[in-house]
Amino acid sequence: MSTIHLACDHAGLDLKDILKHALEERGFSVTDHGTHTRESCDYPQFAHALCHAVEAEADGRGILICGTGIGMSMAANRHAGIRAALCTTELHARLTRRHNNANVLCLGARITGVELALAIMAAFLDTDFEGGRHQRRLDQLTIQPAKG
Repeated sequence: MSTIHLACDHAGLDLKDILKHALEERGFSVTDHGTHTRESCDYPQFAHALCHAVEAEADGRGILICGTGIGMSMAANRHAGIRAALCTTELHARLTRRHNNANVLCLGARITGVELALAIMAAFLDTDFEGGRHQRRLDQLTIQPAKG
């Protein structure tokens, strides 16, 4: 099976550890980009580390966790090769994979309970990109330099 990259800030540590265990039980190789303590830290550095790793792999995937998931998703989407989605339901996770080919799942540990987070993660990992008209739209996400 493929590698899943994980990263979190201090607010997401407990949920990250639970998801890591669940991923390993499913047979995934997991690369943990931190944090590893509850000491207050800055989420962007962990988001950037994970995104660089995901971008370096042909079919890289990752999961970012902070208190709300908002900060991690904002930091991740600064990367050209990342399509990060903050998901609060299984349907969000399935559709962002099917239609947006999202490669990074963002979760809010203070917003989403453990069982729901596990279900969202499973939906994200078990859903494939549909391609077709959705690929045309993804191609349009690449920002072109301004003319003139």
